[in-house]
Amino acid sequence: MSPQQFERQFNVSRETITRLLAYQALLGKWQQKINLVGPATLDDFWQRHVLDSAQILDIAGPLRRIWLDLGSGGGFPGLVVAIMLAEARNANTPHVHLVESDRRKSAFLQAVIRETGVSASVHNCRIEVLAEDNPPFLADIQAISARALADLPALLGLIAPFFNSSTIALLHKGRDWQDELTRAEKIWDIDTITHVSRTDELARIVQIDRLAMRSERPAH
Repeated sequence: MSPQQFERQFNVSRETITRLLAYQALLGKWQQKINLVGPATLDDFWQRHVLDSAQILDIAGPLRRIWLDLGSGGGFPGLVVAIMLAEARNANTPHVHLVESDRRKSAFLQAVIRETGVSASVHNCRIEVLAEDNPPFLADIQAISARALADLPALLGLIAPFFNSSTIALLHKGRDWQDELTRAEKIWDIDTITHVSRTDELARIVQIDRLAMRSERPAH
């Protein structure tokens, strides 16, 4: 996939493409020093990383504008979401909170935010620590994303402290998604919708609309 193909497929502005190109350049530069993505995927940046990340915005819809991206790593999907949302700034300014415990990866994320000027914050801490600290912004989170972070049963445990009745989670899962979902449903009481990935027909975006431990009664 080329930048032009992505531009046509998602009907984004030239400014968005310029931001994504700046992101691509920084990723290539920083990848020489730290491992941000699989080296073999750098040449497939637009398909493997940008398209794979951007597809969750179509699922989330335009009203979900405050995001929490867990285990952000090289910024997928969180930074792509932030760049795409930058087109729609108005009184209800979108914002993406990126959580990454690795100091050097956090520095990379901050460099991309500075270069692109998008509305995003980096939280250099473990996910569990953020949950314990419970900063005020967590009350505003409308969507949670995570890609290549943990298998689904464990991942839902990381997400649970941030989840409420108005939150959805959109989770990239690979070809073992069905096995992961079966195991997760033994532990978690969840409402899910699975969406075929636009980059791999055997992978899924797992949408979580309700989340509670099996031993708990879901809140109303």
